[in-house]
Amino acid sequence: MKITLCGVRGSIAVPGPDTVRYGGNTTCIHVEGKDGTQLIIDGGTGIRALGERLLAAGPLACSIFITHTHWDHIQGLPFFVPFFLPGNQVDIYGAYDPIYGKDLKTILAQQMEYCYFPVRESELKAKISYNHVTERQPVKIGSLTVTPLLVNHPVYNFGYRIEEDGKVFFFTGDYEPPYNIYEPADEDYEDYQRLIVQQKKTLVDFIRGADVVVADTQYTLAEYASRKGWGHGTYDSSIEMARMAAVKSMYFTHHDPNRTDDQLDAIFSQLQSRQDLPATRFAVAREGEIIEL
Repeated sequence: MKITLCGVRGSIAVPGPDTVRYGGNTTCIHVEGKDGTQLIIDGGTGIRALGERLLAAGPLACSIFITHTHWDHIQGLPFFVPFFLPGNQVDIYGAYDPIYGKDLKTILAQQMEYCYFPVRESELKAKISYNHVTERQPVKIGSLTVTPLLVNHPVYNFGYRIEEDGKVFFFTGDYEPPYNIYEPADEDYEDYQRLIVQQKKTLVDFIRGADVVVADTQYTLAEYASRKGWGHGTYDSSIEMARMAAVKSMYFTHHDPNRTDDQLDAIFSQLQSRQDLPATRFAVAREGEIIEL
C-alpha cells in the first residue's frame, strides 16, 4: 500500500510563500494498492493535481471516499479532470445526510450548479457511480479493504480504516474528541460522561496497533480554548489517541490556514522535546509525502 498526502491544509486553501514546504492545498489522500487499485480519500483542492497525474497512465478507474461534505473536503472535485473525459470510471463513496435528507449525489451536484460552476454534474463525461457507506461495514476495493467509522464533527462524518496484507492505515477525517456539554453538578453529567468514554474507547479499539494514522490536529491547546465545538483536534488530543491505541506512526494534518511553515516547525520542535511522548513516531504531514506500508 502506497499512501500519498496530496492536501494537508484545513478549512481553506492557502497558497503562498509561507506554506511552500508543507503545502497549501486542502484535504486529499491517494492510496494505491499492490494490485494497482486507485483509491482517493476526500476531494479537497489537492485532488486537482492528483487527477492530472493519474491520467498520465491512461484511462482511469478509481474510487473516491468522502469523509464528509464540508467545502474543504469536496471543493476540488469540480476540477478533477478525469470526470470530464469519457472512458474513465469513478466510484464515489460517502454518507447519506440524515439531517438534511440529501444523498451524496445531490450534495456534490449542488456545488456544480450554474450559479457556482460553469459545468453541471450531469454534463460530466466519465462513468460515475454514487455509493452510500455504512458504519463498520467493510468495502472491498481491489486489494484494499475500507471500513468506515463515525467520528465526532459538526456533520455526519466518517474516518476510514484501510487494510492490505495485515497493514493498517487510518485517516480520522475531521475529528474533535467528544467532551461533556454539562457541568459536573448537572443531573445529566454522569450519563453523558459515560457516553463520551464509550465513544473514545470505540475509536481507540478501532485503530489499535495501526501502522499509520493521519490525524486532524488543527489547534494548539491555547487556540482550542476559543474554538471548542468547531470540530477539530489538538496536538495533545492526537498524541493521547496515539498513546491509548499504541499507534506505530502518526502524521499531524489539517493544518490551520493561518499556520505558516515556520510555525509548524516551531510547534513540532517543541513537541519533540516533551518527556511524556509515547513510542509512536510522530511527523507533520507534508503535501507530496509518500508513505509505504
